[in-house]
Amino acid sequence: MLPNDQPCSTVTATTSEEGKTDNPEFNSKILYQKEGKKTWQEFKEIVCELRKQLSSLSSMAPTSITFRSYPDGRTRIFFLGSPYNGLETTLLYADIPKDEDTQPTARLTWCPVIESIATTSKFSREEQLMLERKRLATWGITSYELHEESGKLVFPASSTLFHCTDTGFSNGPLFPTELRMNANGAKLSPQICPSNPDLVAYVCNCDIWLSHTLTGSTHRLTYAHKGGRNVAEDPLAAGFPSYVMQEEFDRYQGYWWQPHSDGNVYRILYEEVDESEVKIYNFPSTNTNGMGDIEQYRFPRAGTANSKSNLKLLEFSLNENLQITHLKNLELQYPLSYMFPWMEYMVRAGWAPNNDTIWVQLLDRRQQRLEIVLLSVENFTEPPPNIYYLESHLPPASPPAHVIYSQTSDVWINVHDMLHIFPISENGEVTFIWASEETGFRHLYLITSLLPRPGIVNGFSNPFEAGDSNSYETNDNLVINHVALTSGDWEVVKKPLWVDTERDLIYFMGLRESPLEKHLYVVSLRRPGEVRLLTQPGFSYIVEFNSTCTMCVAVFSNIEQLPACQVFRITHSDYTVHGVHLISVGFLLEPMESDLNTPELYGHQIRTGETLYAMVFRPHCFQPGKKYPTVLSIYGGPEVQLVSNTFKGMRHLRMHMLAAQGYCVVQIDSRGSQHRGLRFESHLRGKMGTIELSDQVEMLQWLAETLNYIDMSRVAVNGWSYGGYLSIMALAKYPDVFKLAVAGAPVTSWSLYDTGYTERYMDLPQHNQHGYKNGSVLSYVNQLPEDENRLLIVHGLIDENVHFHHTSQLINALVRHCKPYQLQIYPNERHSLRSLDASKHYETTLLSFLQNHL
Repeated sequence: MLPNDQPCSTVTATTSEEGKTDNPEFNSKILYQKEGKKTWQEFKEIVCELRKQLSSLSSMAPTSITFRSYPDGRTRIFFLGSPYNGLETTLLYADIPKDEDTQPTARLTWCPVIESIATTSKFSREEQLMLERKRLATWGITSYELHEESGKLVFPASSTLFHCTDTGFSNGPLFPTELRMNANGAKLSPQICPSNPDLVAYVCNCDIWLSHTLTGSTHRLTYAHKGGRNVAEDPLAAGFPSYVMQEEFDRYQGYWWQPHSDGNVYRILYEEVDESEVKIYNFPSTNTNGMGDIEQYRFPRAGTANSKSNLKLLEFSLNENLQITHLKNLELQYPLSYMFPWMEYMVRAGWAPNNDTIWVQLLDRRQQRLEIVLLSVENFTEPPPNIYYLESHLPPASPPAHVIYSQTSDVWINVHDMLHIFPISENGEVTFIWASEETGFRHLYLITSLLPRPGIVNGFSNPFEAGDSNSYETNDNLVINHVALTSGDWEVVKKPLWVDTERDLIYFMGLRESPLEKHLYVVSLRRPGEVRLLTQPGFSYIVEFNSTCTMCVAVFSNIEQLPACQVFRITHSDYTVHGVHLISVGFLLEPMESDLNTPELYGHQIRTGETLYAMVFRPHCFQPGKKYPTVLSIYGGPEVQLVSNTFKGMRHLRMHMLAAQGYCVVQIDSRGSQHRGLRFESHLRGKMGTIELSDQVEMLQWLAETLNYIDMSRVAVNGWSYGGYLSIMALAKYPDVFKLAVAGAPVTSWSLYDTGYTERYMDLPQHNQHGYKNGSVLSYVNQLPEDENRLLIVHGLIDENVHFHHTSQLINALVRHCKPYQLQIYPNERHSLRSLDASKHYETTLLSFLQNHL
């Protein structure tokens, strides 16, 4: 669960070449609070005007960056962005000249990859849900696939797929064509075959389909989904992860192409999800005709059954007419759940560089045990596999699975994508880079495991001889090398690594300089522990590398400077980290200062000894010696960091709106927040909702004493999702500190939220009944004040994440205790307020409620 309280309707910045706003009337003074009490109509006009003026906060920084190199020495950078004066995100490129043509301060020209195509602003239900899971808030093209070698591009738009090919020599935009398909429904998760770019796979109606872009032929590869009229009839899905896997483990991919074809044989590893035991819930909805309807979802509440995952393998060939032939749908002879009965989640999967080897990461239900397992394609057979056939049905040299690494934690394991496996040696050594939080901070390790001899599984005889599947335990003797590449009381960011295999250099993002700034670092496999900073302190960075680690793109900003985007070549004077040099080749977006009043950062050591950080937005009409009503904009939960030395852009739109109307706005990261290490996060274990507010109140009181302009008699608390949950808890537990609360989409009882998130932090309900009770808003309704106009609850009626049932249960309790409240419902909104109309209405409601009652 991540915060969804930010504006999701797109507002595009318009800037000139010099980086100044094109709006000549723009001036932060225009945003100052007007005198006198305002009417609803005046607030409505203010919201519209502020949104227009604050459009300069919308970052145009490139996203989804990929690279393609050409024989003549040029490199083309593809990315998603909004052209100047553009209204939608589209696919763009910039060409990087050869080394001798480099001009380090040059502005690199943005060019459209494709001619404009008609994209609808209305997404299908499946696309809406995917955008919710990915927290994407843009219109237009939201993703694309690039086949680097051929230049094939595939992207979704208007519930279908388009493709085109970049030759590198076109003089104008390409004209994409719709991929010929005979499948009805939204086309999701397209992937180009790495060894044959003419083959494009995608998921449609919960099955995997394949199209050949030359012949136009389409083939349905799986038949998991029956096409029933209701959810109950169709519990299976192929190639598409479950809700919990997307929402709580950040995996949106459910199938994986084999990197290299085996002759004319192509393979796709995929996950088949079985949700037959997951409970179905009904949501009221409105169809395209404006009539009432019902949406059905499977949702595993804490303590209830999860979906189940099976790994399968598709295998096919192409005949001389480029038609699919010899299609096989293979299954593991011994299912993962049989070999690893403790497994609850298959959180990651992929292909090892040896091409015939598959790796998977398995996690237990309490998320305290994770194992990396290797499988061979030889372990997959045509159904029905019979788990009672013993190893006589396996190739003698191919045991069912190899566990190459096992990790346990008495807190929880944060799943990540930081795994890089090197080619397996002939003597069976598997060397890989892995990130672990075994010291309390996430760091990189170089690990080598020794595969067992034929006939031996993880140091034991084949366990199926004795019929004892529990014999699959890790033998520590198989790990023959475990070297820390990084160390210290700071965190490596859980993002993919970039590995320069020629020079044995590892590039990664971390927070060594400050927990408020993400930076790029490099470490050498030849000299572990010697870490070098490559980016400039005082900024926070997002970086992407090309596949050869010879070029990177860095997006950087700080609290006062809007995001800039710079391209670097990477050169080397020797093979050490000190020989790495980043040479600027130009800007995709030049640095520019903000015209707005920017927030200030503060740090303070609280009484428990930890240092917490806060961000404060002064009122735009600030005058020394005057105290101002204050809004604590709260989140407070795990996996999120609100306070950092970055320019948040439109994500701070509502903060600036409040500051423009004369409010001081405060954001605080309490114990349990992200990027401070597992030990810092673990303060929340088993007791969410009990420590966050004491931290928030202590920091707020310190800020009031230090700054001397926060009016502690007029403090409101406002948040969404976890922040909505804490807003209500704050009003119940600290009614003398908080005069009122505005709670958006609040979790009211953890027993109503999903398994993956809730059980990670709170354990299963049967193991922590006390924690669930103490962490439930429903346990404190009797403590809420009985004054009118102190509690406003906001919720989307079709919220599929924090169900409206949370608010229903809260309202029942409020009625039972005869407590006053106000309720604002948005019938057509999910967890985010995505429509512009709903966003404007909410902001008008917020400003009006604060003016009238704070």
